Amino acid sequence: MTSIKMANLTQEWFENLRSWHLELFFIPTTVITLATLLANPVLLTCIFLSRALRQETRYLLVANTLAADILFLILNLATVFCNALGAKMPLLLCELITAVTVTSYCCVILTVTLMVADTYAAVRWPLRYHDLLPPARTHRILVGVWVLAAMYPLSLVIVMEVERDSPPENIAVCLVLISLGFMEAKNMVGVHIYFSIAAVICALLILYCYIRLYMVTKTQGIWQSRFSRARVTLLAHGVLLLLYFAPGVVFTVELSLFQTEGISLDIRVWISTVNMCVFMLLPRAFAPYLYGLRYREISDTVLQLLHRHRRLSQA
Repeated sequence: MTSIKMANLTQEWFENLRSWHLELFFIPTTVITLATLLANPVLLTCIFLSRALRQETRYLLVANTLAADILFLILNLATVFCNALGAKMPLLLCELITAVTVTSYCCVILTVTLMVADTYAAVRWPLRYHDLLPPARTHRILVGVWVLAAMYPLSLVIVMEVERDSPPENIAVCLVLISLGFMEAKNMVGVHIYFSIAAVICALLILYCYIRLYMVTKTQGIWQSRFSRARVTLLAHGVLLLLYFAPGVVFTVELSLFQTEGISLDIRVWISTVNMCVFMLLPRAFAPYLYGLRYREISDTVLQLLHRHRRLSQA
């Protein structure tokens, strides 16, 4: 019965998309995604080709963020493309795409939180920093981040498949909102804990690290200049963190509206489309430049790679 209800809802959702011509949002989605997919692999290549960068925890965290963003962007673009064309998709495939999409998004949130904690550790304990976070330990932490991010979404898919009381239907629209919305009906507490409480914990940890960083460094004079490197870095990281967290907050509101009676389908479709096609993509478009090229070592490696490619092409 649940799969039939989901199939009917997705058909109504698709008709609503077409009536408002929201498939046109596919254009900015494609442009932003392709621009980001051009930059991220270049930065990842520079990090993995350089032995010095591979030994630094902060660059490994940057690489993990970029890799998770690539996975998210590919799945998001494929989903938007299929939804715009109205291509029917098996329900199980949609649920798996939903699980991997949620995993990649949550992995990014956890990783950017670790980046703030890593900065705090480097400033707070500079002499013990490399002993606390050697590359091998960082690799294990990143594996743990992926496992932690994937554990709950994949378990939800397994539970839904076990409890399904009717054969799965083909659906007209594959959306994380709809999949999790139906999952939430049976696992309301678990879904809210996974998104809301996890987001609050990450936000509190980031806030604590930034406050402690300011208290530790305020006597060193690095905050006195209006355009000091510390101020600019904090501003850049703050903007990017806001861009990463804001779509998650909007998505949590979407989940609440999904279970609320009396909310127009038009409102749900508009909010979901704008969040999916614009808000979710903005932090990933800025990340290669704010988190990648702003590091002098990465930008120097990119320039060396470009010069080497130019010499080879001339030869």
